[in-house]
Amino acid sequence: MRKSILIIGTVVLSIINVNATNEKTTLSTSIEVVEITKNHIAQVFDWEVKTNKGTYAGTSLSLESAKRMITLSSSGEIVKDKKITSYLMLKSEANSNAKRNYFWEVKTASGMAKGYSSSEAYAHKMIELVASGDAIAEKMIISQPQQ
Repeated sequence: MRKSILIIGTVVLSIINVNATNEKTTLSTSIEVVEITKNHIAQVFDWEVKTNKGTYAGTSLSLESAKRMITLSSSGEIVKDKKITSYLMLKSEANSNAKRNYFWEVKTASGMAKGYSSSEAYAHKMIELVASGDAIAEKMIISQPQQ
């Protein structure tokens, strides 16, 4: 009898806890019609280079910029593979900071950490938190459009 009351109580509390932590959102059912022309579309280039010391990747708005970034990131290293992929997206999305992911990486005297954040300010905050009390040897933040 005691065990069954405990089991029922555990189930009830679990259900209450699940409902308490899940945020209920209403879905927007509005439909927006937008006319897209050639002037609204931008070509974006994702680049990636694999070297003997690691893999580097990023996004550029021109092919020349992507080639330059590959050259800069792989300077002094042996290039094993490089790839540039182009895709089309709306210019408003390419220029909007609201729809971006920020990759951050920090190297200190005691180690290295990296991750993603949804804003540039949060990326800087994460670098500060990871490197608190340690000398920063190198830090990098790269912005990429969300896909």
